[in-house]
Amino acid sequence: MNDAAHPSPPAADFGVVTDVEDGVATVAVRGEVDVYTAPRLREQLYGVVADNVPRVILDLSAMTFIDSTGLGVIVGTLKRLREAGGDLVIRSPSRSTRKVLEITGLTRILEIVDG
Repeated sequence: MNDAAHPSPPAADFGVVTDVEDGVATVAVRGEVDVYTAPRLREQLYGVVADNVPRVILDLSAMTFIDSTGLGVIVGTLKRLREAGGDLVIRSPSRSTRKVLEITGLTRILEIVDG
């Protein structure tokens, strides 16, 4: 059912910005990462990997939601980075995102930092 009172597409509040400095890429995510927005996040992250940046910090401080598609992007990025000798760090996940990462076991294979 389409709600005419809310005509904006689901991805309207989503944003992703990448900043690379001294061999470290910080990819900041804003809004919801779901089936609609995950391809844009994947494009950014895989682009950083293709540029041979060895360390990626995924800043989730402004991310409000993530579904299994988004988690798949994170796992795929981690795999590509590690195959290239790099690593992925998750920065400032919300309490609910941290819980999802714990439930899925990703906290055992990802470094998670606050701030």
